[in-house]
Amino acid sequence: MEQATAGTGVQVSQTADNRLKLEIPSDISFDTNRADIRPNFRPILDKFATSLAENPATMVTIVGHTDNTGNDAINDPLSRERAARTRDYLTTRGIAPARFTIDGRGSHEPIASNATTAGRAKNRRVEIFVAEPQQ
Repeated sequence: MEQATAGTGVQVSQTADNRLKLEIPSDISFDTNRADIRPNFRPILDKFATSLAENPATMVTIVGHTDNTGNDAINDPLSRERAARTRDYLTTRGIAPARFTIDGRGSHEPIASNATTAGRAKNRRVEIFVAEPQQ
């Protein structure tokens, strides 16, 4: 997956519980206050779908996040809708819906300060976690 996302701005890491984590920033994935997938996010998702098809036992969790602009009544559903749209795009590429879990965290898990424009941009993101099946 690191090769597929090289040069795209997507951060790839491994979590403590041995899942692969892809962090997709807002400048790639979604416009502010929108859940429509941006055109430059599609090639990344296409490569990801190919990887998922080659590894059919993996399970995927998609988590949407927002900055703190607006309130929870707006941000919580928006973050979940971003995760849902990401899942839905991947299912149109042949990945079974049963392989996905989605969640929206709104503005509750910032990774940067919401006091600056740059910080808010970092907080508007989608995280994708890929797990191998439990043995």
